[in-house]
This record gives sequence, structure tokens and C-alpha cells, in this order.
Amino acid sequence: MSISASDTGLKEYLIANNDKYRELVNEHHKYDARLLELSELPHPNEEEQIEEIVLKKKKLFLKDQMEAIASQYKTSYASH
Repeated sequence: MSISASDTGLKEYLIANNDKYRELVNEHHKYDARLLELSELPHPNEEEQIEEIVLKKKKLFLKDQMEAIASQYKTSYASH
């Protein structure tokens, strides 16, 4: 999946100007960082494996919310 320049610009704009979007992005980055830590474990225990699954699902949920905000912005911007 490639990100167009306009999508990148929109994301940057939303991070700078939309509190909810920025909050979602920050949370997404936190989950990414923790998933990286978990992926570097040589032998994750069952709890860590479950945490990894849960974090991946949470990341997807956040991504969906971020995409919904971006889509809503695009729709409202296009109608002006």
C-alpha cells in the first residue's frame, strides 16, 4: 500500500490540528514501540504472546479510527 503525498500531507495536517487524531497517533506509536519490544524477546511467555495479539488488534482499531477521521475530513473538505 503506497501513501500518496496528499495523504501524507493530510496526516501531518491532522496531527497538527486535530487533538483526537493526534491522540490516536500517539497511542498507535506506543503500541508499535511495545510490539517491537515483544518481537525482540527470544522466548516470549504465554502472557507476552497474548499481549502481542491484543496490541495488534488495538493498533488496527486505532488505525480504523484515524482513517475515519481522515475520510470525514476529506468528505467535508471536498464539499466546500
